Amino acid sequence: MQHQQEQHLQQQQQRRQHRLPAAAAGEGEPAGAEPPPKPKQQFKFCRMCGGALELTLPDGIWRHVCTQCQYVDYQNPRMVVGTIVQHEGRILLCRRGIEPQRGLWTVPAGYLECGESSAAGAARETLEEAGARVHIDAPYVMFDIPQISQIYLLFRARLAPPFTFAAREPESLEAALFRPEDIPWDSLAFSSVSIALKHYVRDLERGCFSVHSGVIQKRPGSGPNEPGSFQLVDHIQLATPETAPS
Repeated sequence: MQHQQEQHLQQQQQRRQHRLPAAAAGEGEPAGAEPPPKPKQQFKFCRMCGGALELTLPDGIWRHVCTQCQYVDYQNPRMVVGTIVQHEGRILLCRRGIEPQRGLWTVPAGYLECGESSAAGAARETLEEAGARVHIDAPYVMFDIPQISQIYLLFRARLAPPFTFAAREPESLEAALFRPEDIPWDSLAFSSVSIALKHYVRDLERGCFSVHSGVIQKRPGSGPNEPGSFQLVDHIQLATPETAPS
């Protein structure tokens, strides 16, 4: 373990040494450019040596850097994985039992855990939130939400035997199957879910599924699914040969 930490420190120091001259020379930014606003410091101590962290601009981006060992604590986007589950022409939704958006409807989804594949994580979240075992069919949407540093990856899936589901507390208050025309659009929890389900319903109507990717732009300060506060840009739609169930 100690050897791995030493190797990691060496790699971090080498990366920092490579980046500092570029930042000092102003590479990648126009001369005289204003630095980005300094964010609130999220962490105080180094996970490698316990030294004090400070916010610095080693590469034009604010980083938590250790004042003792120079370890750079990079903050990366979080991956949310989940499923759009269909069974006999209906779609499985859960009513959230926890904040944010408690009481509103969503697809089964949550953060990917270390050591699991995205498909396995999506199936796990579906079991945890909806009490449903599923067959994963294919990736369906991948949405970036830069404003909140999240990536959403939702899979198309089908209920697996014994074809049962039930809300799992505390995550969910209720789980139910909805026909496409009965989806509670005004009571959906998140913009990502709203956009994904709209594409899913359109694909059902076309009779052919596509794979969708894009960036969800959100108005600063807006709610998770506030009407008129978000839009999908850079939308890429890749048609697949699979026929959608009628």
